[in-house]
Amino acid sequence: TEFHCGYRLYSVKALGRLPFDRNTDDFHFDTEIIIQLLRAGLRIKEIPIPTYYGDEIRYAKGIKYAFNALRSSLLSRAQDYGILYERKFDVTRSWENNPLYQSKSQFESPHTLALSRVRPGSKVADIGCASGYVSHALNQRGCHVTGVDQFPIAHKADLEEFIQCDLDRGDFPVDAGIFDYILLLDIVEHLRSPERLLDSVRHSRTRGSDLKVIFSTGNVAFFVTRLALLFGWFNYGARGILDLTHTRLFTFTTAKRLFEQSGYRIEEIRGIPAPFPLVVGNNFLGRFLLAVNELLIRISKRLFAYQIFMVCSPLPSLEWLLEKAHEASREKVRAEVYASTASSTEAIETRSSRESVPKDKKIFGDLCGQVRRAKV
Repeated sequence: TEFHCGYRLYSVKALGRLPFDRNTDDFHFDTEIIIQLLRAGLRIKEIPIPTYYGDEIRYAKGIKYAFNALRSSLLSRAQDYGILYERKFDVTRSWENNPLYQSKSQFESPHTLALSRVRPGSKVADIGCASGYVSHALNQRGCHVTGVDQFPIAHKADLEEFIQCDLDRGDFPVDAGIFDYILLLDIVEHLRSPERLLDSVRHSRTRGSDLKVIFSTGNVAFFVTRLALLFGWFNYGARGILDLTHTRLFTFTTAKRLFEQSGYRIEEIRGIPAPFPLVVGNNFLGRFLLAVNELLIRISKRLFAYQIFMVCSPLPSLEWLLEKAHEASREKVRAEVYASTASSTEAIETRSSRESVPKDKKIFGDLCGQVRRAKV
């Protein structure tokens, strides 16, 4: 049989899952649809068909055909690595679904760094908790976790409370002051207005807890993205820094400015290497590439960091300061009233004691006179 032959049968159900209408009209259409079938996890069964060649003139350009077939295969593989993106190879339609990202707990990542910053037994709000990896790890450490997500979740057992909320449409749904930590791990880039969320968190805090906001996002100034721009490429993909669902992109400078202009103090900022173990496997090569990336980050985190990690604390809002000033004023008034009342009571008691002394002396004198008369 021939791998690329003119005879092929397709299941209608299978074709309904493939965006084959986006494929080329050239001879390597068969290459692209086979790649789509493989990416969709569908079964391909070859049936022997006798092939007969006639004396007709063939117009197919062999070199061009081979180049296009190789190019399609390489594009598909590059899409697996998040380097490039072709809609025809996105058979899962990433832009239509709520993507659940893979766990990054086996190597240095926003997940591991966030977990290392959270004290056991703390109260934590996990914003964008759909994947459940962080919530589960926090639950194992005795933390009291409240999950917030736009979509329903299946792992509510790890949460003390779950709040379904679209942060693009409303304010932060609870008082931020009841938490010790709020996790914004790879979430703000999905929002139309991260500024609104940060303002809402800061202004919802009605009590003076030592709140920490732990934040991570992709670094759009990563050297791979810069090289792609050099060649005129800026392709969104199913995952990575240029994820299809990302509406805002950040560098170290713009991420820092976002928090500072929203009234937060930056306590820690560092770069995170690319998740090579998710691409090449958690093996020697993956760990070696991580080590090299970490070394390069020490040279220039702005250039070689794949992600940005920050720990911030909200500064007191104007409303919070005014409320505290009113409370202090009320306490001062109460203290002055109490002191004035106590002083008045003491003065009255002193005056009463002074007035009672002559009266007692008179009574004592009268008694003495009566005793003398009785003796006489």
